[in-house]
Amino acid sequence: MSNFKDKVIWITGASSGIGKALALELAKHQARLILSARREDELQRVGAMTVLGELDIMILPFDLSDTSKVSGLAAQVINKFGRIDILINNGGQSQREEAIKTDEVTERKLFEINYFSAVNLSKAVLPYMIRQKGGHIVVVSSIAGKFGFYLRSTYSAAKHALHGYFESLRLETEKKGIKILMACPGKVKTNISLNASTASGAHGRMDESHENAMTAEECAKQIIEAISSNSEEILIGGRELKAVTLRRFFPKWFGKIIRKQSPF
Repeated sequence: MSNFKDKVIWITGASSGIGKALALELAKHQARLILSARREDELQRVGAMTVLGELDIMILPFDLSDTSKVSGLAAQVINKFGRIDILINNGGQSQREEAIKTDEVTERKLFEINYFSAVNLSKAVLPYMIRQKGGHIVVVSSIAGKFGFYLRSTYSAAKHALHGYFESLRLETEKKGIKILMACPGKVKTNISLNASTASGAHGRMDESHENAMTAEECAKQIIEAISSNSEEILIGGRELKAVTLRRFFPKWFGKIIRKQSPF
């Protein structure tokens, strides 16, 4: 595995789930971390768990639904650390509602959180990475970015959009020393289904398929290994990943199987 010692790594969605697991694992490699999410108290808790000294960690809370001030946040990181080696766009919000019942406000918020936050934060750090002649951008997408599924219309659309944008950005910036990894988890045991958006608020319960899924810690280790090996894309999960291959090579068969998963 590549040496992460003293690498300056900014993680969004770092207060829980995959983001928290990434922070704790990278701290073992003596990376220098910037932790971002909405809840400052939870970020402080994760920061304490890393056991990193004050010079090696920065708590930088902000809401992914409003990235209008990310240029200033990036400047704060540079003021403290002098560089940004890796940006991990991990934060996001899922959905558990029919498209026809999802209002425009919710759709726009889901795009802000799942798409525009990654785009805007990446554009804020890119000038620094280009100036230092190297950098790595990691985008945590989903297998929902590979195909649509029931009750995920806007979430899936935002994840699809990430692939189009960052695959294009990779081509435009790779000769400037920028590497981009698309990480696509399937089912991982986190609170993503609990916090998923519905017409009446948060979903409020964990999907059974997530309850028995891969741990966030294992997912984080696979993402870190993919960063080390300079992978361009990685699928992470269990049997559900077979659906990606099935859709590509046997689309009619895929269509029949996916319809059997109907919640109606």
